[in-house]
Amino acid sequence: MYIIKLNAIDSTNSYLKDIVSVTLPKDYTVVVAEKQTKGRGQMGAEWQAESGKSLTVSVFKSLESFDIKEQFYISMAVSLAIFKALSVFKIPQLRIKWPNDILSADTKICGILIENVIKNNNLQGSIIGFGLNVNQKYFDNLPQASSMSLLTGVIYNKDEVLSEILKQMKFYFNILESNNHSDIKAEYESFLFRKDKPSTFRSSNNNSFSGIIQGVTKSGQLRVWTEDEIIRTFDLKDVKLLY
Repeated sequence: MYIIKLNAIDSTNSYLKDIVSVTLPKDYTVVVAEKQTKGRGQMGAEWQAESGKSLTVSVFKSLESFDIKEQFYISMAVSLAIFKALSVFKIPQLRIKWPNDILSADTKICGILIENVIKNNNLQGSIIGFGLNVNQKYFDNLPQASSMSLLTGVIYNKDEVLSEILKQMKFYFNILESNNHSDIKAEYESFLFRKDKPSTFRSSNNNSFSGIIQGVTKSGQLRVWTEDEIIRTFDLKDVKLLY
């Protein structure tokens, strides 16, 4: 494992993307930044992290033999790896909010951004970025954000947390690469936030509706049993799960 530690960077994902544009890095090349000035989340959202208090990390995973049609399994594997690592540190009431936010009860402690490296319609690898709130205590105008330390009262060693996440990431990618995809999907669905519970959603045209999350499709769409007793599927851009 090759770890690059930086004091400050605009985005660890962007840093790795610049490397990838020249040559593919070694498998499990890791970039860690103490401060990230332009951290990115899903759908172009900005990721807020206090300098030195959080883990802002990107990992390059080589996936040259992986089927491009099954990209969402990468997201599921990474979600499970971070979920399991946080379980080791006794973070309570963990859940995965579709597609890949990590929650404790209904507060968000980790966001994941995966950018796949595709050339000539073949998947070559993934840049796996995640921001984990470790020892951060204050969040500006983010009432649903929390951190490991706020949840438990413990001050954590960030290197130990990162080491556990990378260990779990290797474990789950080994499962993926041995083609046990159904095991990954079943475990991911078992930890889905609000699964099998009546929930409220907002569609892309700003209409609200009720439904019950049933799981996900192989391509990562959310399967929702709606009020008209039909199971519908939604892409991330089509629907938002309201707390």
